[in-house]
Amino acid sequence: MLSDITPARLVECRDKLIYHVFTIAVKDWGWMDDNPMLKVRKPKLPSGRVRFLNKKEREALLASCKASHNPYLYTMVVLALSTGARYSEIMYLTWPQVNMAKSIIILDKTKNNTRRVLPIHGHALELLQKLKEIPRLDTDYLFPRADGKAPMEIRKHWEKAIKDASVKNFRFHDLRHTATSYLLEDGATLIQLSEILGHKTLQMVKRYSHLSEQQGSSIVEKMNKRVFGL
Repeated sequence: MLSDITPARLVECRDKLIYHVFTIAVKDWGWMDDNPMLKVRKPKLPSGRVRFLNKKEREALLASCKASHNPYLYTMVVLALSTGARYSEIMYLTWPQVNMAKSIIILDKTKNNTRRVLPIHGHALELLQKLKEIPRLDTDYLFPRADGKAPMEIRKHWEKAIKDASVKNFRFHDLRHTATSYLLEDGATLIQLSEILGHKTLQMVKRYSHLSEQQGSSIVEKMNKRVFGL
């Protein structure tokens, strides 16, 4: 699957929409005295699915994407792994959003309606530089379909790459989870992750807390060795 919309997320969106409708009915139209949704007990939502690529899976998937007939799949997957960007954010990227001189991508419209900056370095930056060497004059999209009017559809190519790489139970959105695990391994804090990934609250990144705890233990161990020599 490509989408990051889970059944739990759909339920949450539905409840917010109903709450908003009743709020308008109460405050703007005066049709009701109270919002009945305030009396509804919200079910406890699951903490969220987290699936990471191990090293073997990552190498196999990247090789499979590189061999794909889709000219953009490999670059899109590398971008997802190196920035933690969402599928939709990558799919709809346009060249005006990319600042090669500063090595950043600017996301003006995100899922949370906040502006976000994605640093791009290393292999991801090299791939974008190569892509820019062959410009499409009929479109601003980085990954356009043949007529340039919309992004290229990659679903069948992604599914084939996953199958060829023998990677099971993995969605495109799980590349974002994998990127998060890499960032934590390199010392990123949960607050830094929240900023990089564009989460509005720390609650959204607490699913990665076990990885953060492992990193914290490593940092404390290094400090003790440096200070006490043990």
